[in-house]
Formats: sequence, C-alpha cells, structure tokens
Amino acid sequence: MKPRHDIYATVTDQIVAAIEAGAGNWRMPWHHSGAPVMRPTSVAGRRYSGINRLVLWATADACGYASGTWATYQQWQTSGAQVRKGQVGTHVILWKKVERGDAAAHVGADGEGKARFFARSFVVFNRDQVDGAEDAPEKDVAPVSTSIGDALAFLEGVGVLVEYGLHDAYYRADLDKVFMPERMAFDHDLDLVSTLAHEVTQVDM
Repeated sequence: MKPRHDIYATVTDQIVAAIEAGAGNWRMPWHHSGAPVMRPTSVAGRRYSGINRLVLWATADACGYASGTWATYQQWQTSGAQVRKGQVGTHVILWKKVERGDAAAHVGADGEGKARFFARSFVVFNRDQVDGAEDAPEKDVAPVSTSIGDALAFLEGVGVLVEYGLHDAYYRADLDKVFMPERMAFDHDLDLVSTLAHEVTQVDM
C-alpha cells in the first residue's frame, strides 16, 4: 500500500531547503522585474497567502523563475498551456473548513457537530515551466487610501521636487530633487510612504 503523503513534511522540507540555501541579499522595499514573484497568484488571479506564499517565494528564488503565476497541471491545460516534460511541481496547501452540522463534521460529546479544518495538498507549476501560456491582462491599480494620500501629499509638499519612474530611490543634492520608483514597484503603499519619508529627510532645508 502506498504510504499517505505527508503534507506538512513536504512543505517543511521545501522551507528548510530554502533556508539552507541562504537568505540571499537584502531586498529594497521596492522591486524591479522580480515584483510579481513576491506576489504569487494562481492562473485565475487568486493571490496565494500564508505558508503557500513563503513556499512559492522560496521555490521561485531557488529556481530563478521570473513569473509569479502558478497553477496545477490541469489548470494550465485548461488555459491552453502545457507543462514541459520533466518539470517538477511545488506542493501548496489548501485548507477546507467543514461547517458545523455538516455530515462530515466532527461530532462532540454533546452530540452536536463541530467545525473542522482539513488540509489538502496540490502540486502547482510556475508559468516559466510551461509552454503556450498567455500573458495575464493587467489589472487596475487600487486607489490610494485617504491616509496614504494625505501622507504622500504632505511629503511631496515640503519644498523638494519628487520625480517618479526611476529604478531606485535617492536624493540628488545638485538637482535638489528626490527620485522614486513607481507605486506599483512597492509591495505595499506604506513602503512607498516610508521610503519617500526617508529620502525627504536627506534634504537640507
């Protein structure tokens, strides 16, 4: 009889392997071409989270994948793509909740059903491991929140010019100007604000 697959051991092994490979270089709060890798999503556009995000980060870094899109073998086929022969997939976990009262729910001593969680393992492949995958359409950028907008307006109004669109963040004293990457280069808007605040403090008012 084939032994049952140990989901936890598999995921743990993947994380340990990434740790043993080294932490790598410190990353700036903004990213260049590697930004999608830091925000792994399914081919349907659903963003991976929790331990799955960590596992997919580690795998993408170890294998040198430039894409942040992942899907199962069947999902790639459905989308018209084909996983290349010999490619090795990555295990991710899906937690499913069995609601109270469900026939499959655990029954307690009082005879009432109690909700339980079941972990299921799926093997996914990165877009760089398949042929025929189409580029996903670009999504609209979420509007900036009021608090973030107010913070940016304050920092941009302290008396120094700010130019966006560069690959790095820095202040040039000879031009008296702060240069910043675009908003989409940051994982979070708060990273954008903190980076801009840091550069503005370099200005000799």
